[in-house]
Amino acid sequence: MPRRTDINSILIIGAGPIIIGQACEFDYSGTQAAKALKEEGYRIILVNSNPATIMTDPDIADRTYIEPITLEYVSEIIKKEKPDAILPTVGGQTALNQAIELYKEGVLEKYNVELLGAQIDSIEKAEDREKFKKAMDQVSIDTAKGNFVYSWEEAKNLLDEINFPVIIRPSFTLGGTGGSVAYNFEDFQGLVENGIYLSPINEILIEESLIGWKEYELEVVRDKSDNVIIICSIENIDPMGVHTGDSITVAPAMTLSDKEYQKMRNWAIKCLQTIGVETGGSNVQFAVDPDSGRMIIIEMNPRVSRSSALASKATGFPIAKIAAKLAIGYTLDELPNDITGQTLAAFEPTIDYIVTKVPRFDFEKFPSASGHLGVQMQSVGEVMAIGRTFRESIQKAFRSLEVGLDGLEPKWAFEDDPDLIRARSFDLTSLRFATSFRLLKIREAFLSGKTIEEVYDTTKIDMWFLHQIKMLCNQKYDAPLLELKENGFSDFQIARNTQTPVDKIRSMRIKKKILPSYKLVDTCSAEFKAKTPYCYSTYDHENEIKPIEGKKVIILGGGPNRIGQGIEFDYCCVQAVFGLKELGYKTIMVNCNPETVSTDFDLVDRLYFEPVTFEDVMSIIDFENPDGVLVQFGGQTPLKISNQLSKAGASIIGTSPINIDVAEDREKFGKILNKLNISCPIYGTGKSLEEVVSVADRIGYPVLARPSYVLGGRAMEIVYSQDQLIDYISRSADVTSGHPILIDQFLENAFEFDVDALCDGEEVHVGAIMQHIEEAGIHSGDSACVLPPYQIKSETIIEIEKITALLAIELNVVGLINIQFAYKHDNLFVLEVNPRASRTVPFVSKSTNVPLAKIASQLSVGKKLKEYDLTRWDAINHIAIKEAVLPFNKFPAESIFLSPEMKSTGEVMGISDTFGLSFYKAILSAGIELPEEGEIFISVIDEDKFKIISIARGFVELGFKIIATEGTFKELKKNGIQSNTVYKVGEGRPNIVDRIKNNKINLVVNTPLGEQSRYDEEAIGKACIQKGIMAITTISAAEAVLHAIRTRNKIKVKSIQEYHSS
Repeated sequence: MPRRTDINSILIIGAGPIIIGQACEFDYSGTQAAKALKEEGYRIILVNSNPATIMTDPDIADRTYIEPITLEYVSEIIKKEKPDAILPTVGGQTALNQAIELYKEGVLEKYNVELLGAQIDSIEKAEDREKFKKAMDQVSIDTAKGNFVYSWEEAKNLLDEINFPVIIRPSFTLGGTGGSVAYNFEDFQGLVENGIYLSPINEILIEESLIGWKEYELEVVRDKSDNVIIICSIENIDPMGVHTGDSITVAPAMTLSDKEYQKMRNWAIKCLQTIGVETGGSNVQFAVDPDSGRMIIIEMNPRVSRSSALASKATGFPIAKIAAKLAIGYTLDELPNDITGQTLAAFEPTIDYIVTKVPRFDFEKFPSASGHLGVQMQSVGEVMAIGRTFRESIQKAFRSLEVGLDGLEPKWAFEDDPDLIRARSFDLTSLRFATSFRLLKIREAFLSGKTIEEVYDTTKIDMWFLHQIKMLCNQKYDAPLLELKENGFSDFQIARNTQTPVDKIRSMRIKKKILPSYKLVDTCSAEFKAKTPYCYSTYDHENEIKPIEGKKVIILGGGPNRIGQGIEFDYCCVQAVFGLKELGYKTIMVNCNPETVSTDFDLVDRLYFEPVTFEDVMSIIDFENPDGVLVQFGGQTPLKISNQLSKAGASIIGTSPINIDVAEDREKFGKILNKLNISCPIYGTGKSLEEVVSVADRIGYPVLARPSYVLGGRAMEIVYSQDQLIDYISRSADVTSGHPILIDQFLENAFEFDVDALCDGEEVHVGAIMQHIEEAGIHSGDSACVLPPYQIKSETIIEIEKITALLAIELNVVGLINIQFAYKHDNLFVLEVNPRASRTVPFVSKSTNVPLAKIASQLSVGKKLKEYDLTRWDAINHIAIKEAVLPFNKFPAESIFLSPEMKSTGEVMGISDTFGLSFYKAILSAGIELPEEGEIFISVIDEDKFKIISIARGFVELGFKIIATEGTFKELKKNGIQSNTVYKVGEGRPNIVDRIKNNKINLVVNTPLGEQSRYDEEAIGKACIQKGIMAITTISAAEAVLHAIRTRNKIKVKSIQEYHSS
């Protein structure tokens, strides 16, 4: 069936910000879909609130709206653009939920817009667990025993039919939010009530526990002619009870019998037909009881999912692209396979290698988290590795994680001493709970003499996987070097276990010609020749590729997403590819993150899906011999290995690793600041308790303290007194081992600014100056920032631009530089300089229409700034605001007070002609509903009392009632502002937390005490998280929220292209 000609324009709804449960896989799928539909001649309109995405680049769609993905705003876009159809299946749960809302509110009917890929009936059947259960029952597909409830009474009555433990799953939530396991009646009520509250339709499914069952997924694609293909099977190593996003997974499935696989395949096809998924990709999840063999279907997603991105990268089959083409009328037997060029998309991929996905966790950022994995997703990113065996694949995956591991092996001292191993008794109960590194503990269990049967009884991880891990444990390091490499052992592992310098292992390998060979991911197990080179390394004797000919540059990607390094850096890597291709260079990408656009095999001339470690990258450089290697776009990941690469002979282009190091080394950098007569906060270092206390006394409190050698991501902290400093040292830093603690003067209540600039070694172009809404002391990644600045003298802007130019030239920057400034009492201080891509580059590029990363890549290969016609950053006529998205709903016991330690998972952007409306859009996009009326609780510290007066008056003028603690109440009363008092937590009942829990409070303004967040603030913050109430913790943010509420009803939408042309 040819493409449809009765539609001309299609609206693609994006997934919004990166959150736990919905990451950048939807930038990959949305970008693929937009490009696929655009090449078919359709006019593409796109809405997404996330500026850090490639899909929101102005040249991906014809009209790009960086607007909140809400009913009001999407309706306004539909009214203005009049699309013929909407594709809701490539924007995750966000897009599906939005499509349902548009349908229910009559917007689709009013503007005569149809849905492509999935109809409302099939979305509801798949998403509404009750309808899904009924549909499966009708076609005799087994589901778990259980039922839906809407109240505590119904939940209690259901316990007559099923026994503890039971699984509680709220309907229509992302990443299993609110999902839990109740083991007893005492816990049951709280978990039920929380689940009902978190479900947007107040519905939960309570069903029999399947904990210990094996879990599988099939990635399925269907077209309108009912052709159905299975892209790949995926097996979770962790049994049921761990969210599939948090489980280590393997493709293809390793432990299914052919009979089980065929049954699963038949059920998956029947499931898609029954649910009515018209076209596109779907993910179907199964559970199998290892004892009885009973199989059930858990759920299906009628859209492209996290697993679709994994399946696409695992097989080379571009699911999102094909799904988009199927949605406009094509069938699978009409579409070519891009990789082979000879087969059709209707051929099921076959693979002759093993893919392992390992999730990345950042529990050290959230001390309240137990670290135990469950049915609610907690991982912040993932890596994927490809090998010829499971052992090779899993070792490569673990060394890709960037958590200090160089394989499936911890760096623990007891392994070096056989007597210690014998003396150490391993407690098997520590394996009972799934944790982020349970496989390392299993390895330890085997080394301490535990049997496979004992470990299986405790973990229920299939014995096949346990045998593989035991084989790695039993590996002798005096075996031939080739054998070790075939089993995935890195040079570092071999060096450590043979007590040989790692350089010696590398040179020995090269001398013996034990080098990696590169194989192709080709969808067909080498049956046909691959046109699109997408490669992985292994150790055998046949290379399936030759080095690329012509001018070529290797770009190193950012590895797994994590807090502090996310999709922004992937955006920069992709922009670098665009820039180099424009100049005629062949581009080679090295990365290990399956969620990203950078690992899309049709982006570059060659993709190496490999760990971004020195060994793996240097092997590729030795093989390809590129003209240059770019390290400044992938965040800290490539920078960490840039010196090693340079010493080994790699040609690092752009800013040299030496100059990057100078900026990171505070002593060397301090000399540069002195030479240029630039101010920075007073600093010092100490290696002992006495030294640290003496440095802090000399500088004067408050100070910012941080370990120079950070273990487990332990936090920086603002310290207000000597007692607090001593407490900090005892908690956070191991001074006894000689690692210094860094102490900086903390500029309290200073304004903070961020600058992104370009430099070619001779000239500097300032990309933008942004002002943070929150004062200094909050990590720049967690602070909202405004472009252009909202409160700054013109001479300060000139001074910031002058210092930026001086530093960029002095550091001999070629490419991007980011500088953070603080401004206090008419003095400007440089806080930090990063001569590389920063997380604000995508935001600045979208706001100013200057593709900074793309230009930086071209400067790296010799272009000069004078060859570009770049407009000044402040020539824009709009205001753009970047707001952080925080994951506190996943960690409800966490303190909500922001600090120098970054905690946000993603970002959104609000853009309009006024500050208030831009901030309102940003807040709305971050998932926070601002109240129109009601009660506002205000409690501020003494130094904020004067500043809160005008803000409180503003809220009263808008019709809000104020409730305050005693001190704040008195201050407001003196200034003629009507308010009522409320008890603090320890003063009596009912107190402020009671009022929040009783739904009496609509907004909280609570600035924390300087020395430490007291019990009061902690209790208020946690209650706000539970009730979904916005808690504002700085005066500047309170002022911004007041502006936002004033403009909330002015719904205006304008595309990025319109902003750029005005």
